[in-house]
Amino acid sequence: MFQQALDPVAGSPTVSALVACLPLLTMFITLGVLRWKAHYAGLTSVAVAILVAIIGFKMPVTLALHSTLNGAAFGLYPIAWIVVTAIFMYMITVKSGRFNDLRATFNLLSDDLRIQAILIAFCFGGLLEALAGYGAPIAITGAMLMALGFSPVRAALAVLLANTAPVAFGAVAIPIDTAAQVTQMDPRLVSSVAASQTFLLAIFVPLLLVLMVDGFKGVRQTFPVALPIGIAFAFASYFTAQSAVYQLTNVFASLAGLLTAIIILRFWQPPEADRVKEQLAAELERARESGLAAAVQEDETPDASELTPARIWMAVVPYILVIFIFGAAKLVGPLKAAIDSTTISFDWPGLAGQILRPDGSPYPVTFKLDLIANPGGQLLLTGILVAIIYRMSVADTVKTFTETLYNMRFAILTMASVLALAFVMNASGQTLSIGNWIAGVGAAFAFLGPVLGWLGVFVTGSDTSSNALFCALQKEAAMQAGLDQLVMVAGNTAGGVVGKMISPQNLAIATTAVGLSGQESLLLRKVVWWSIGLLLFTCIVIGLQATGFLDFSIPAHPYV
Repeated sequence: MFQQALDPVAGSPTVSALVACLPLLTMFITLGVLRWKAHYAGLTSVAVAILVAIIGFKMPVTLALHSTLNGAAFGLYPIAWIVVTAIFMYMITVKSGRFNDLRATFNLLSDDLRIQAILIAFCFGGLLEALAGYGAPIAITGAMLMALGFSPVRAALAVLLANTAPVAFGAVAIPIDTAAQVTQMDPRLVSSVAASQTFLLAIFVPLLLVLMVDGFKGVRQTFPVALPIGIAFAFASYFTAQSAVYQLTNVFASLAGLLTAIIILRFWQPPEADRVKEQLAAELERARESGLAAAVQEDETPDASELTPARIWMAVVPYILVIFIFGAAKLVGPLKAAIDSTTISFDWPGLAGQILRPDGSPYPVTFKLDLIANPGGQLLLTGILVAIIYRMSVADTVKTFTETLYNMRFAILTMASVLALAFVMNASGQTLSIGNWIAGVGAAFAFLGPVLGWLGVFVTGSDTSSNALFCALQKEAAMQAGLDQLVMVAGNTAGGVVGKMISPQNLAIATTAVGLSGQESLLLRKVVWWSIGLLLFTCIVIGLQATGFLDFSIPAHPYV
């Protein structure tokens, strides 16, 4: 039996937290400074985490190794499985030739690549995040942007940035429900406050996307449509989050943003679309010359005038199927119950009953095999249905799937190693030690609390997992410091939102989607400053809420 401790190293919370940071520092240094490939960085960080668990946190060797295997298994299933099936579905559309029609369909709305980045990465990505989550939006929209003419690096950066504001309510608001469950709070109140904390972020993400694509000149030229899209998304998110259907926040927000875009673009188009297209084409050519665009689509996009209603329908049918299948599986009660009944849960061998939390409660080590309920199973079903609709042969469909697996082999290893790292740090108490140390700063915790959510998502790649780790700690620390408990619990979700773009797991997903496997360090160096900047902004907003300066944005509640 092993019991986690908050200060196992020299009896000092500070020293214990610093030692617990060693695996994370290893990841940052090997990936961001030494520029190792992500799977090498991940495996090295796992080794450091195991040593810290055994030597520093006194975890038995067998439990440390079992935790490593448990995490690696979770990285393979469901995480890697979801991404593999998402890429498989996308590749079906490419090999059938229908994806070129989809590119032309977006040109019907606007041939401006800046606007298409918003529509695909932000609006459509938000809709996918609402229903699937777990990296599927990054995989699908990253491949879509690259095929539209973005260089692989810029496509990956764009979707990582866009996959921020929707994360809090991803996968039918699972992060919100998790936060409410571990803190015994009303999920609608958690939802409402989380939406208020990400409100400004949602407004400005479309403008930040344009800034990333075309600089400040692009922002000036596109703000008449980019800003209203963000405003529509933010307000729809804010009001839906306070309702009984808060689980559908991203659905209504994404559709509101898309509808706003359609209305405005019927009467107005940004200037200099051709200039942007030429600049991105030149960047794409440089990427090809440097070997960073091997997987770029070579086919010409059909002229929009050539499209018939039937071709448009066939181009969008895969994504209609995604929305229909995921929506039905999550929102139709009897169907959801039938699907959930197929899930098999079991305690991980060698860990069950062997680990206690610092308060003496059992540490959960349940593993789920939800082959149908899992987004990966539903994406696989979607891909097969799309192949049937597109009349692809069984041989070509199977070949597409096996090629996807082969091309993703290193990304799969990265995901397994990153989740192994997370599970070892969590089971040994390393993550809790870091959180306990940050929570001990008193009133300053109002501004530092979101850092815990950011850190949790960096380690696990999931806002849900981050909330499971830290929300109870957020509530306790807020009570001790005399801060608003609800604000700090919701703030863990908001902090995690801006940490998703630098998680090694999501970097691996993005690089795989755009054909840049092994270039995760390149993406990390380019996106980390965006993440830190947005984290500072989030910390200020939540700090002002927790200390009473933004009381008007918080509903009345008993958690004070």
